[in-house]
Amino acid sequence: RLSGQQQEINNLIQRKIAVDEENARLKNEFSNLNQKFKDKSQELKDTEERAQKKEEQNRLVIKDLEEENKGLNTCCADLLNDLEKLRKQEAQWKTEKSGNDARIKNLETDLAEAREQMKELRSICSNLSSQVAVKQEELSQKDCDVIRAKKELQELQNLYRQNIEHTAQQAELIKQLQALNTD
Repeated sequence: RLSGQQQEINNLIQRKIAVDEENARLKNEFSNLNQKFKDKSQELKDTEERAQKKEEQNRLVIKDLEEENKGLNTCCADLLNDLEKLRKQEAQWKTEKSGNDARIKNLETDLAEAREQMKELRSICSNLSSQVAVKQEELSQKDCDVIRAKKELQELQNLYRQNIEHTAQQAELIKQLQALNTD
């Protein structure tokens, strides 16, 4: 878009130069006609009428060209304003892009750090899993030991009960023996 506007500005400048050259040519021609008017006083009436007509045409052309020139100047001013706005917008976009690039770089750094932390945490988790497996194995062994100990305790309690019964029977027998002995 900028190059199109620049081309249009260049075209307008070319047209202005052409108009200025045409103005200069017409003014020069008008001057020559005035000189001939002075030199050829016999042909005054015919030449004067032609000169007046030509002058009127030139005035109209000059007026039209001046109007067109005014319009072109306004157009040039508008285009320059647009160009200035676009330059400001471009500068703003560059600033925003620079900020966004910096933010992206920071996010990439954060992401790399987070990945590194995840790597470390995975390693820690792996170690903990190994430790848990070892502890579970130890716990399973302890459970077996507890079951064995309960069985042994049960057997000892049974033996103890049997001893108490035997002791009671022996005491009874001793009483009976003593009673018999007494008799």
